[in-house]
Amino acid sequence: MEHILSEIERLREFTLEGRVTAVSGLLIECSGIAQGVSVGARCHVKTKDGKDVVSEVVGFRDDRVLLMPYGSPEGVGPGSRVVITESEMSIYPDPSWLGRVINAFGEPIDGKGPLKRGRDAYLLRGAPNAGHMRQRVGGKLDLGVRAINTFLSCCRGQRLGIFAGSGVGKSVLMSMLARYSQVGCSVIGLIGERSREVQEFIEDDLGEEGLAKSVVVVATSSESALMRRQAAYVTMALTEYFREQGTDVLCLMDSVTRFAMAQREIGLSAGEPPTSKGYTPTVFSEMPKLLERAGPGFAGQGSVTALFSVLVEGDDTNEPISDTVRGILDGHIVLDRNIAQRGRFPAINVLKSISRMMPGCNSEEQNQLVTRAKQLMALYDDMAEMIRLGAYRRGSDPEVDMAIQYHEPLENFIRQRKTESHSLEDGYQQLAAILGMPYTGDDVPVGR
Repeated sequence: MEHILSEIERLREFTLEGRVTAVSGLLIECSGIAQGVSVGARCHVKTKDGKDVVSEVVGFRDDRVLLMPYGSPEGVGPGSRVVITESEMSIYPDPSWLGRVINAFGEPIDGKGPLKRGRDAYLLRGAPNAGHMRQRVGGKLDLGVRAINTFLSCCRGQRLGIFAGSGVGKSVLMSMLARYSQVGCSVIGLIGERSREVQEFIEDDLGEEGLAKSVVVVATSSESALMRRQAAYVTMALTEYFREQGTDVLCLMDSVTRFAMAQREIGLSAGEPPTSKGYTPTVFSEMPKLLERAGPGFAGQGSVTALFSVLVEGDDTNEPISDTVRGILDGHIVLDRNIAQRGRFPAINVLKSISRMMPGCNSEEQNQLVTRAKQLMALYDDMAEMIRLGAYRRGSDPEVDMAIQYHEPLENFIRQRKTESHSLEDGYQQLAAILGMPYTGDDVPVGR
């Protein structure tokens, strides 16, 4: 009964219609409905041949409404009828959505039939949970990737960024996380992905095992900016649904940069001024609202552990989007092109990466292991040029000699094939064996 009443409240008491006055590029101007709509409302624009073009209100100019279509505006012209359909966009998720692939409207695109409609509506642009009412992050989460488990321990409800250029192994790393993470389910958002790579990711990288406990949301690069942006909102709405069911959810989004690019395109079309690298002010206001929706839930709920990929331009991790995301999230994983070119995957640069939950979530023994390994890697990195040139003579410095000795074993420790999975404890035990340090493993904390 509550569900029926909430749906009745969402119904409009009357139909509001307007008319198109101008079309400029992807922007449609409409008159007659300015008093009855707000930014984010969805409209149907009737083309000359009777088709519907689903559009969204992106702004206002004097007494005219600015609309942007989710698809092509072909057939729309002055005088075309505009009908307001929804003031707040939402989806109706259900547990049966696991194992399915959907688009930015929450519609199935995997050929497996219709989706079951859930009982409750979840707003696509919902507000993040109030910080003072959330639970704290939980204990460590086993992500199945040895380098991350050991050097960048992730807690339940933590949010990490994966910073990488194109072709450095970002998608393969995310597929490993989806398959091997010890969570109840995964929600994967492929935002602005190449059309060719979508099926490859689902079948080859994710596989049947990973897909069975995942919902994949897809908006390819060929789709409109609104579709790409909305796919990110749908991804977060789904994670909130599963979190409220008491599930520990892993949210993977590839990539936040393409979400920002879509928002930039929308903002520029609506007349926003460009700021840093052409990004509009709404890009930097929308990103915290999106990323903060992940994290721990209220008491009695589950958590959303999120890993957001950031496609850095020209391998510059200090460009505006990277800087903004790094300031919002609880740590960052840097994939290094130089490491990838050497053939070591995952190409994680441990020294440039950080998890803000460490060392608080580790035992003293684990922190000692990680610190010692990083000291050796940093020392080798400092001396690498001299070693390659033959300018360093073995025996000159015992610490450098030790760094050279452990370099290859540590590289092999970080190296992992995409078909392998390693547990949290296995990682620390293997690292202790490499370094010849004692490790009992008896004092691993459950939480922070």
